[in-house]
Amino acid sequence: MLKLTKTENTMSENTANREDFLSQATAVIVENASDDQFGVSKLAEALNMSSSNLLRKIRSAANLSASQFIRQVRLEIAMDMLNETSDTISEISFKVGFGSTSYFIKCFREQYGYPPGKIGKREPENNEISLKERPRRLLTRIILLAMLVVVIISFLILYDWPAQDKQDVLPEKSIAVLPFKNESSDSTNLYFVNGLMESTLNNLQKVKDLRVISRSSVEKYRNTDKTIPEIAEELHVSYFVEGSGQKVGDQVLLNIQLIEASSDRHLWAEQYSRKVVDIFALQNEVATQIAGAIEAIVTPAELEQIEKKPTENLLAYDYYLQALDPFLSRTNEGLEEAILLFEKAIEEDPEFALAYANVAISCYLLDIFQIEKQYTEKINKYADKALLYDSKSAESLIAKAFYYIQIMEYQLALPHLEKALEYNPNSNLALQMLADFYFRLVPNSNKFLEYALKGVQLNVAANDSVTQSYIYLQLSNALISSGFVDEACKYINMSLEYNAENYYAPHLKAFIMFARDGNIERTRNLLIKEWNKDSTRLDILQDVAKLYYIQENYDSAFFYFKKFVKARKDNDLGIFEQENAKIALVYKRMGLLTEAERIFSEYSEYCEEDQSIYRSFNMAVKYAYEGKFDLSMEQLRIFSEVDNYQYWFLLFENEPLLKPLKSHPEFEPIMQKIKDRFWENHARFQKSLEEGGLI
Repeated sequence: MLKLTKTENTMSENTANREDFLSQATAVIVENASDDQFGVSKLAEALNMSSSNLLRKIRSAANLSASQFIRQVRLEIAMDMLNETSDTISEISFKVGFGSTSYFIKCFREQYGYPPGKIGKREPENNEISLKERPRRLLTRIILLAMLVVVIISFLILYDWPAQDKQDVLPEKSIAVLPFKNESSDSTNLYFVNGLMESTLNNLQKVKDLRVISRSSVEKYRNTDKTIPEIAEELHVSYFVEGSGQKVGDQVLLNIQLIEASSDRHLWAEQYSRKVVDIFALQNEVATQIAGAIEAIVTPAELEQIEKKPTENLLAYDYYLQALDPFLSRTNEGLEEAILLFEKAIEEDPEFALAYANVAISCYLLDIFQIEKQYTEKINKYADKALLYDSKSAESLIAKAFYYIQIMEYQLALPHLEKALEYNPNSNLALQMLADFYFRLVPNSNKFLEYALKGVQLNVAANDSVTQSYIYLQLSNALISSGFVDEACKYINMSLEYNAENYYAPHLKAFIMFARDGNIERTRNLLIKEWNKDSTRLDILQDVAKLYYIQENYDSAFFYFKKFVKARKDNDLGIFEQENAKIALVYKRMGLLTEAERIFSEYSEYCEEDQSIYRSFNMAVKYAYEGKFDLSMEQLRIFSEVDNYQYWFLLFENEPLLKPLKSHPEFEPIMQKIKDRFWENHARFQKSLEEGGLI
């Protein structure tokens, strides 16, 4: 048996004492992790020692200052939560006591060498945890697990779970909130009544057991003569909420009715007369009574969301209500007007989360297509304020997602959008952004189609035929992207039936027809016809040029590309950068070598920054342009392992830049692998959509 010397025994005891102290300190910090005011003095108090003694012991045991030690434990908890929960970065930052998400990200990066958004996307740069850190990391996990078990047991006891299994499948609880009528002779009260309708809609949207039709889908029925059964047939819903109201002095008078769509039978009706100061309680009561009347399951978490007061300040709320109509118009003028009103609301209540969120969203929408962004810092500042005062608001989360999209940190944006949809399962904006995210930002054709289909379920009948036309346009685009050619053809035709003047539908239809039969001349002629109607259409302009380019008709391709490049530069637009290699080749063939080099240089920069699934394909094009054909083939091999790319990438074998690769012995096998992989994925996805009732 190994015998220790006195010195060794003393060292061993000291080590044990240090670890015991660190374990106690860690346990206290974990218990108080969410308290952003918990610091050195409170830790010293909890450990029954003076602050100076605490500082000395932590320095001796961990070679850190006390504040550094507290922050390190908070970050270790955050790392565990990032790996083991679906919470967003913003939620986790507040749960571990960071008052600012941006400061949390900064500290996390300093601690681990990479931002929290990389969790699950890569391994830490140094996978080794020091021997000194291991016991504390393990203890942190044990404490967190113990706390989780306590919470779960408490939940099971409180709610007597498992309850009796419900085998019966209940009919869908779908509901539409029709526009409320202003019964006041004062037309300026309309915004207030619209606000009551909007609040009722928003509260019902938070109930996952309901399918709540979007505001845009019901707006056209504001002054309709149609009967409830007729509207029900158009909207495909089971229930309707009708309402009317007015504000008289400090009194709110509100009449609400719940109607069963199939029979036009009034299931429930209530008249309310409340003071304006009770407006929030009134809105919450209306939503819970409606949900109860149709036996919708409202979880405790959903009830908590419904019962939240947006503000205690009625003047702030009045400014907020005034801002809603211009905000929902989505025009630049409307958004600018809304920002001013939301900021007035914030002046009255500096903790008004919804107002902060809507300012950030408005600023993002104003900036969205601009190369030089004006509002980036304002979006971040207001989104952080929104999350600070309400971290479980869908609007707060979407606002922060918009900031991350603005700075192209897409993987940080995604969990915020997903969490927003969790807190508001009927959020039309969250669904639209998730569809756009997977179409435009981080391309994934399957997820694009999935969210587009879910969006259609909420926008089942838009406020007018024009909006309905655009809903079907987006769906047909999602369908063709995933290779559902016949279905895409069906919905693009429906889009044009609703609105023959749809600005984008003829453009998409031309390519859907091309997908069916490959007739490039007809496709090009249809696009030229559309471009001649509106020569400002840069999307069509570059597509016409590409079709000439594919046929290696470089003179005609240059005619259109030259117009496109000039218009893009004159308007300072960062669009279609992925097409710059094609443009560079055309300019090169026309002898414009300096311009070709400049445009290709921009393409190279685009490739280096590209984080999408198409990066390897874009790099293959880059190397082919440079004559580095072996490197180009290697990138194509990488692309052949990718999933969920758009249908159009099956057609790249006709790309002139890749023409020299056709003689390579591996080109055809790789091309066939890409095609086979796409259609195998298509078949699996189709089955999944059918099982989920989406198609």
